[in-house]
Amino acid sequence: MFARHAIACGLVAQLIFFPSMVVAQSAPASERSGALTLIRALQRAAASNPRLSAANRDIGIAAGRRLQSGAIPNPEVSFELDNAVGSGSYRGLRSAETTLQLSQLIELGGKRDARVAAGSAEVDAAYWQAAAARLEVLSDTAVAFYSVLAAQRRLSIFDTQIAALQRFTPLLQRRVEAGASSPAEVARAQVAVDLVRADREKARTALAIARLELATLMGRSTPDFTQVVGALAPRGRPPSFQTVQRSIDGNPQLVRFTALRAQRDAELLLARLKPVPDLRAGVAWRHYRDTNDNAVRFGVSIPLPVWDQNLGGIAEARETRAKVDAEQAVARATLLLTLGRAYETLSGASREMDLLRTSALPNIRTAVEGMESGYAQGRYTLLELLDVQNSATETAVRELEALLNFYTSLATIEGLTGAPLRLVGERSR
Repeated sequence: MFARHAIACGLVAQLIFFPSMVVAQSAPASERSGALTLIRALQRAAASNPRLSAANRDIGIAAGRRLQSGAIPNPEVSFELDNAVGSGSYRGLRSAETTLQLSQLIELGGKRDARVAAGSAEVDAAYWQAAAARLEVLSDTAVAFYSVLAAQRRLSIFDTQIAALQRFTPLLQRRVEAGASSPAEVARAQVAVDLVRADREKARTALAIARLELATLMGRSTPDFTQVVGALAPRGRPPSFQTVQRSIDGNPQLVRFTALRAQRDAELLLARLKPVPDLRAGVAWRHYRDTNDNAVRFGVSIPLPVWDQNLGGIAEARETRAKVDAEQAVARATLLLTLGRAYETLSGASREMDLLRTSALPNIRTAVEGMESGYAQGRYTLLELLDVQNSATETAVRELEALLNFYTSLATIEGLTGAPLRLVGERSR
């Protein structure tokens, strides 16, 4: 009971702590009609994701097995008619003997207790598996949310570039009329706008796919939100990998092996107890028709474990128990590999954002302002202007990709550790 209560509290904590990493970005005022915040997306996924519904059914299935494992074998009632319908003095029912017997199988050696222990451990394992599924769904939902948010911003970046290019169309036309530029430059500028529009259409398709993935995680067949609201912004540097790694042991995928090990131990004990013979005791009432007398008969039977010692079953249970340790090692190695990849991606994205924000972005803004002013004065060509505009867009997209990698890696790490990651230099939330 204590283990289940701890699991339930842990699941509630996941829904509280996991989205806390973007509480600042997802302000309640943003959650207007048709808009979706990260917290709301996580809540809807936790309530409606079909994978979680299936995991909860597994808990119910295990609980049913646990209930059945404690059942006592039913008693048996039997009726016998002897010395009847024969010949001579046994003709008809004159010498018939009738016996009514009640018998009960009595399990020995603690078999029932072993079954109950195995069933209880299976229920605990199912709870931990459901907790692991919940963490994965929340992590996947957060990643999908950030993908939609980044796809929306990517569209905005292309819109900004298109607007910037179109701003120079009247100026370019006046320069052509004044003979300062070739008419071919008008077509070249239009080609640049068309190419950006093509990139925008590609980004719009990516946004539609990302929206569909997010809706699916929330248990919907189609998106029922107009947009997601939030802000992708740098938040700090990750702590050391050793600090993050210490939290991996709290992942339900690993904790559930404790319950699995207890279940396999109980099953091994049950296999060893199977050769222990069970006692069948019975009491019968017998009636002798020829003398009209009654008598009580007692009986006890017990099988002799001569040939079947369940050696194969014991060997199977022993290997199954040993396999749990191997599977735990595999699961831990897989989780550590995933954690390491996410951590390196997070660290790399953090360094990339620092470089872009301290050097590339300020320099490109200065270059764009100078190039636009110089083009209006006739000091730069159209190709130079288009080149700096493309560089500005590429830098903005590069920053957006770094931010997306940062937040998706952060969501992955928090999904693996089951706790919010405290970043170095992050303001208190």
